Amino acid sequence: MLKFDYRQFQCPHPIVETRKQLLANPGQPLVILVGDRMASENIERLAGVQGYAFEARELEGGYALTLTPQAGTAAAESTAAISGKTVIFCNSDQLGSGDEELGRILLKNFFITLTEVTSPPELILFVNSGVKLTCGGSEILEALDTLACMGVDIASCGLCLDFYKLKDQLQAGRVTNMLEIAEAQLQAGRVIKP
Repeated sequence: MLKFDYRQFQCPHPIVETRKQLLANPGQPLVILVGDRMASENIERLAGVQGYAFEARELEGGYALTLTPQAGTAAAESTAAISGKTVIFCNSDQLGSGDEELGRILLKNFFITLTEVTSPPELILFVNSGVKLTCGGSEILEALDTLACMGVDIASCGLCLDFYKLKDQLQAGRVTNMLEIAEAQLQAGRVIKP
């Protein structure tokens, strides 16, 4: 049985790494060690979606999860097909409302996690203060570069870049306009706003 220790890591690292191990070792039982209850619950949900039974037990410094594959269950069977592109519409440099620092951390984690998904979006649109994420000094430039290498089209609103005086600092993706932004959303199979 394969064993992986992620107790020293914070979210989203334990679940991203566990997902990688489930994909790399199909049909293999795994033991995953995590540092807190939240990580344990996240991995339990992932295991269920991926067709694994799980058993969690508390141990010193965290939790041990034993993931056992169940016969004939595949995550793909439970996923409904969606026709059309997946578009992410990012209109802020933070996720959610509340504390700004936490919002920036959450959005950074969102984009880092996107680099690990099996079906990345086809297009990410950045508008308003979201364009700051595609410019010099952004903490997510590496994640955006990875997504671009995966074939994701990254586009920032030109008017927004001009407004924030950032057009010459654009480092990820390309410049777009409101007509393309509107058409992309209208033609998308789904639009996700982080």
